[in-house]
Amino acid sequence: MRERWHDAISAQQIPLRVRQDDADSFVDLPGMVARMDELEIDTLVLPSAVAGEVSGVTDFERFATPPDLVVDYARKHPGRFRGIVTVNPADGMRGVEHAASTARQEEFVGLHLHTHSWDRPLDHRDLYPFYALAADLDLPVVVQAGTSGGRMASECGRPIGIDRPALYFEDVRFVLSHTGWPWVGEAIAMAQKHPNVFLGTAAYPPRHWSEDLVQFIKGSGRGKVLLGTSFPAVGHRHLLGQLADLHLATEARSELVAGAARRVFSRLGPAAGG
Repeated sequence: MRERWHDAISAQQIPLRVRQDDADSFVDLPGMVARMDELEIDTLVLPSAVAGEVSGVTDFERFATPPDLVVDYARKHPGRFRGIVTVNPADGMRGVEHAASTARQEEFVGLHLHTHSWDRPLDHRDLYPFYALAADLDLPVVVQAGTSGGRMASECGRPIGIDRPALYFEDVRFVLSHTGWPWVGEAIAMAQKHPNVFLGTAAYPPRHWSEDLVQFIKGSGRGKVLLGTSFPAVGHRHLLGQLADLHLATEARSELVAGAARRVFSRLGPAAGG
């Protein structure tokens, strides 16, 4: 995976930084579990996909954890790893059926859309069958919102696109990942408007969060924001080390790092020991 990441970044010529510190970057499975223990991380939720035979060097599927490995990790380390199934709207109903067969396994806790790979806005008709699947299985849908980090169109990632799906699928929990930047205010507006819309911080460490987002976490958005990394773009140690700078109240911090996620990803259940 390390080589794949560096090849993709080089091919796209984008200024994406990847953690190079051996204590916070790529590591084997036992090493990651040890890191999680040290940092008091209960569970990591891993985007999962199968790379096709003709996958390009920059295709997201090349960097997602294959479903069979998610199952293997989850069974070897109960409670520590779970997957979210990356959907492929270009595959039509075949893609829906594939997502369904994978998502029905207990090791998977949601669906995931790498929005910019398909250049379809969040309310595009091709996505509705996947939202309907999420409703049937009572699973959340995590969508990449905001600008693309790579050389792909960004307009499809505007957070306002979740407005109609959130109304239509009122029982589906939607997570707007990547803070919605640069449309953070738009993302916050969606989370304020809809009880079933949440924000995710993946790919942005706390020092890069907007002041509006920080105030949302501290105030009316308490319980509406989920901590994420988009590892290895942001390392777990790097992320957690910056949380203290936000001066969050105990309840707000608890909701950010665990409480909101366990309600959104209901299959996770309670943390070990309650």
